[in-house]
Amino acid sequence: MDRITVTRNRQRWLGILIAILMICHTDPSVNAEDPPADYKTLGKGFIEKYCSKCHSPEDPQAELVLTRFSDSDSIVRERKIWMNVMKQVQSASMPPKEEQIPSSSESEKFVDHIKAIFDNADRKAKPQAGRVTMRRLNRLEYRNTIRDLVGVDFDPTSEFPSDDIGYGFDNIGDVLSLPPVLMERYLDAAEGILSRAITPDPPSIPKRHLSSQYTEPASGDVATKLMENGYRRLDTAAKEGIETGPINTLYQWEASGEYTFRTKVYGIASDGQNVQGVILLYGKDLPNPSSDAELEQISGFFPKPARILKSFEVTAKSPDQAQVIEVNIPPMINRERVLIGQMKRPEGQSAKLFVEHLALDGPLDTRPESHRRLLATTAGKPVSEQTREALGRFMRRAYRRNVAAEELERISQWVDQMTASGQKWESAMQMAMQAVLCSPKFLFRVELDDQPESSQLRMLDPYSIASRLSYFLWSSMPDDLLLDAAENGTLVQELPMHVQRMLADARSSALVQSFATQWLQIQRLESFVVDAQSFPSFNPKLKSSMMRETELFFESILKENRSVLELVDSDYTFLNETLAKHYGIADTVGNRMGQPASKPDGKPIQGDTFSRVSLQDRNRGGLITQASVLAVTSNPTRTSPVKRGRWILEQLLGAPPPPPPPNVPELSSKAEDVSTASLRKRIEIHRQNPACANCHAKMDPIGFALENFDATGAFRLKDGGFDIDASGEFADGSKFSGPADLKSIILSKPEDFVRCLTEKMLTYALGRGVEYYDRPTIEKIVQALPSLDYKIHGLIREIVLSDPFLKRGKE
Repeated sequence: MDRITVTRNRQRWLGILIAILMICHTDPSVNAEDPPADYKTLGKGFIEKYCSKCHSPEDPQAELVLTRFSDSDSIVRERKIWMNVMKQVQSASMPPKEEQIPSSSESEKFVDHIKAIFDNADRKAKPQAGRVTMRRLNRLEYRNTIRDLVGVDFDPTSEFPSDDIGYGFDNIGDVLSLPPVLMERYLDAAEGILSRAITPDPPSIPKRHLSSQYTEPASGDVATKLMENGYRRLDTAAKEGIETGPINTLYQWEASGEYTFRTKVYGIASDGQNVQGVILLYGKDLPNPSSDAELEQISGFFPKPARILKSFEVTAKSPDQAQVIEVNIPPMINRERVLIGQMKRPEGQSAKLFVEHLALDGPLDTRPESHRRLLATTAGKPVSEQTREALGRFMRRAYRRNVAAEELERISQWVDQMTASGQKWESAMQMAMQAVLCSPKFLFRVELDDQPESSQLRMLDPYSIASRLSYFLWSSMPDDLLLDAAENGTLVQELPMHVQRMLADARSSALVQSFATQWLQIQRLESFVVDAQSFPSFNPKLKSSMMRETELFFESILKENRSVLELVDSDYTFLNETLAKHYGIADTVGNRMGQPASKPDGKPIQGDTFSRVSLQDRNRGGLITQASVLAVTSNPTRTSPVKRGRWILEQLLGAPPPPPPPNVPELSSKAEDVSTASLRKRIEIHRQNPACANCHAKMDPIGFALENFDATGAFRLKDGGFDIDASGEFADGSKFSGPADLKSIILSKPEDFVRCLTEKMLTYALGRGVEYYDRPTIEKIVQALPSLDYKIHGLIREIVLSDPFLKRGKE
């Protein structure tokens, strides 16, 4: 369906909007004109009819008396009890089977009624910020923090046990336990990290020596025609590049390294004067290259840009007088080749330069860059002061706050004792920093509180805010700019600026790697398998391409500050050749494979590199129709409209259906059953069970809208031998068909999706589940986003500036 058709069907969408409100929004008190739900009108009667036998003052089961609650205020005061009551009723666990059982409709009305009471109370409640459980760094946070703190490029968490999941994320304080095996891994990791970062006994300086015979330009004639007594001849009068030079060779460089280059030469000029030699450095995008005018004075042919490192006069006229020329090459980026040549001679004159070898020593400082950075100190200070300077800087960054004098002095004295006993200072510092990495002050995110018994809403200290912000956006430690702002007391007023700066930083890709993949549950793709016979084209390369598409798509929304509504429906995606073939897309403007091109200027999608691809119809576009999502919501042998419907309700609309009742049989997968009816028909028969009907009425129509996509996300028109029926109908009779209609339904009431996304992101940002007292904050953010054009940076900024993020309470 194209976008013009969608516009013409606006009236139809209005009907569908009414339907989705009825199905996905369970808050009957959302209309401000409706009177608030009153427990006396429905809830009390339900309890008296179905629960009073077991939960009255006389011998109450589980010591729970439900008849004592008389009005709405009384149930709000004991919310936890009633949340469990709703859970038991939703799952049909209570009342017990031998007692009078409410109908599914009665149970649903009761649960909605209690939810409405809580919703009304939440909107009127005073703001609270809650408390976050002190929690350790999860695997990703540990890995990124070590990267930014120490600067070692390896994964120290490969042997760590996996992190537990809570509320859909692996950074939740309540579930991040510290088993003994993990403590052992921390000790091993700290030792491995510091052994790579600091080398008390640096290796010897690498030396490279290459005979001029093997330099470039290369040719089979070099050995027979250009070599004389072990020297390669360069002649200004020659015509070919292999004879004129300059000669060169390619080296591997360390960007921060300093090198020494040497060569051995002699020269003969036709006029008897000294030959003028030159050493150059070449590299693509080399900084500060020599000018064209300067390079024009050099004989021969050579690549540019190049920088003249040294011009020298060759006084030696024979091999036995050959002189060694040496030049220092300072640290710089983009170095590739060193060249040796000679300057041009005046018209009618010539010169020959003879080169024996090219030699490069370096880097001259073989300590790793991390060693130099971690142990950098002010020159001339006594060793004890250097210890405190280096450790103070390291501990401030590791503990993510200013370090108390006694903390620094205690560990510094240990270093003093080790050096006094004969250990090298570097070894002692290595041990001290290893101890810091094993400290709870590093391993745990500790939010210090000088008023632990206070129930007042109050600001977190600036260092805690800095850590919350950096672990939210980067899954890593605060950088120096954040720590400095916290120390100076300017962080809170500068937060919008820091949010913008940090989102522009490459480290914000952690939001894609951690938040997006967990919110969308696509990390399950790693373990997803399908029946090879049913889906022979599915392979590891396709699976990884599916994941990468979603990562690149979310990253584009984040980096380009696009509307979060494009997560539901967009006119572009990212494809490589493997995934483009899977989708049947031929080029970057979305023309279909095997069909005449409807748009010009499309470029073929080839190879493993991903290209941004414009989409021509709404069957694709947005997260819902990406293969990663469609696959993880499928079964190995077939699609699952139930899983797909539930996924959209839970992850996009924030309206999860209750758990299924116990002992519900699985849908038959026997060959004879599969061959006699389509999957849709079999599901419709399956849900005739009254216990299943209500929930499936919400999930199944959503899932049916995606039936044109098979279990691997490929588009199809048939399910086996049966035509696909992607139509659906909601409770009010409104009808829809296919993914385009489904996306229009969701976007017709954007606040439902935005509310769900806000809850998910706030959960991730805080490291705790969203509670009832967070409801006013969530609603405030939802109401603010339309004026911010639903931009994702606006959502993130509103979360960072919210009370739950910046403050703490007693809860």
